[in-house]
Amino acid sequence: MSMKQKPKSTYSVTSNADDSWYQRNARRLLSLPRGVKRSILISADFLMSVVCLFFALSLRYGYIDNHISLFALCIFALPPVIGLYYIGFYKGLSRIFSDTAMRKVLQMFVVLIIVYEVIYSFDSLAYIPRSVPILYLFFFYIWLWGIRLSIREILELSKGNYRNRHGNIRENVIIYGVGSAGRELFEGLERSDKYRVVAFIDDNLEVAGGYLFGKKIYAANEVLGIINKRNIAQIFLALPSVSRDRRRQIINDFSEVPVKIKQLPSLHEIADGKVTVSHMRRVNILDVLDRQTVEADDMLLSKNITSKNILVTGAGGSIGGELCRQIIKNKPQCLILYELSEYALYAIHQELTIQQTNNPAYEDIKIVAMIGNVTNEDKLLKVFEEYRVNTVYHAAAYKHVPIVESNPFEGVINNSKGTYHCAYAAMQAEVETFVLVSTDKAVRPTNVMGASKRLAELVCQGLSQMNSKTCFSMVRFGNVLGSSGSVIPLFTKQIEKGGPITVTHPEVTRYFMTIPEAASLVIQAGAMAKGGEVFVLDMGESVKIVDLAKRMIFLTGYKLKDKTNPEGDIEIIFTGLRPGEKLYEELIIGDGNVETTYHPLIRQAIEDSFPLMDIENMLSQLIHRAQPHDVEWLKQELAYFVEGYNAGSMTT
Repeated sequence: MSMKQKPKSTYSVTSNADDSWYQRNARRLLSLPRGVKRSILISADFLMSVVCLFFALSLRYGYIDNHISLFALCIFALPPVIGLYYIGFYKGLSRIFSDTAMRKVLQMFVVLIIVYEVIYSFDSLAYIPRSVPILYLFFFYIWLWGIRLSIREILELSKGNYRNRHGNIRENVIIYGVGSAGRELFEGLERSDKYRVVAFIDDNLEVAGGYLFGKKIYAANEVLGIINKRNIAQIFLALPSVSRDRRRQIINDFSEVPVKIKQLPSLHEIADGKVTVSHMRRVNILDVLDRQTVEADDMLLSKNITSKNILVTGAGGSIGGELCRQIIKNKPQCLILYELSEYALYAIHQELTIQQTNNPAYEDIKIVAMIGNVTNEDKLLKVFEEYRVNTVYHAAAYKHVPIVESNPFEGVINNSKGTYHCAYAAMQAEVETFVLVSTDKAVRPTNVMGASKRLAELVCQGLSQMNSKTCFSMVRFGNVLGSSGSVIPLFTKQIEKGGPITVTHPEVTRYFMTIPEAASLVIQAGAMAKGGEVFVLDMGESVKIVDLAKRMIFLTGYKLKDKTNPEGDIEIIFTGLRPGEKLYEELIIGDGNVETTYHPLIRQAIEDSFPLMDIENMLSQLIHRAQPHDVEWLKQELAYFVEGYNAGSMTT
């Protein structure tokens, strides 16, 4: 039989050799049962209530003496303590008491003064002058506030090695920003046993040198000295309304500082109720990349979705899943999730179902989970007709360059032939809109994955010339941060393991945007299509992968280990370009063949296409040629159809 265990105190009494006598005794005091600590406080307050009354009487009479008996002093000093207990003053924690508690005390004392005055009007208390209750309660109020402030400050000062309930040392942190968000964050962290706020930072030089909640406010240029002096582990950016440019500048100012940086959510997220000010998160790597985002056009987002039947292929993937999340927000009539992976389909279906359950606005949307291969044209046609699909977002694809390079026929069959079957079935079912999600690797590719995606684009371009009722378009963009094929998750895992970070080449560059932004622009571009367009998303400036790795290292609080700093934490090693990998990616085939659209981040590429019959003849031979693994034939066909294709080191 297990015995009922006594609840543990908030703080451990584990001692360190470095702990002072005061710290050890403070921990012993804090480790006492809650009831014992409350009894000590009540007793101390009652004793001081008597003392305050004695001094109030002495001040009124002008000399110190036994003006009334000790018994009468105790009787008169008891009601305020009983009142404190009644309003729950002793239920809170003294070390984190708030101004709200003291306001309640002040209100109670005002009521007591009124009560005393009423009593005087009916029965004069000859042994207690009329002015004494006011003086007495004023002294007692100062005691209550002062002693609890002292308790809180003394405990903070004694926490050099203070441990939380798990025996771990609390991390020293700095809050950047003294606005309402910074103040609210401080109050939240004060209740935490994980962090200890030691200072504030603010850009406003007028407040620098002042104090907030007893913590000094420093100017931004004083950060380095504070970090080294106070052993700072993290900096929390409490700047939800600051612009991305300013946030990037602040983060870059900390590029040489070995501390973790976390930030509050944006005001938009807080206003939507998704998060609160107390939610901290790692700095989004997008905040240190030189690109800007543009607010989405609600009309374009809803044009092909609202009250319509939508099908997303590859619905369980990173882009397909985000498309589904944004589609459901625009209230379609029906959303069909078409996915080959059972687990991926289950995951996205569960997520959307929970979202639908939690939001009454989505309860009328029909969500259908369907396992299927995009090469199965008969099934696709049946699905399109049965659900009367209006819009198709074709995101299903094999996209890992080295894997597709080692399995070229499988990659082309899925990416190119699968697109043909899906698009052709859509045309037969008279689907209104078909949007192909493409990639910058389709431009002058050196790998099979890129060539297969360009061939998929040619399929859609060819079908658009057949005077069908379906509007075909393609949206081409670069890497998305956090997708399964992105370097960000890989770098994150490598950093968590202590390194090294592996980069293929010191000069390799890539374009980046977030998954939500990419999905939003895919939807908006598809809504702008007239038929046959290749839309290109503005990815901003390309980024060196090695620079991205360095930024991720310092954002997680580590130092780069290299020849100039052999004592650093994380090393970057270069492994060489993988099969089919390029040093840099392009978004446009040819020079200057691009037109602007009325959306600032969406452009239209003007590119040549092939007759659909030629492409169909090539695709019809794929299965037959795959049997003997005729890679030479595949190389020749891809080189013929895909401009600038360089077979590189395709597996033969």
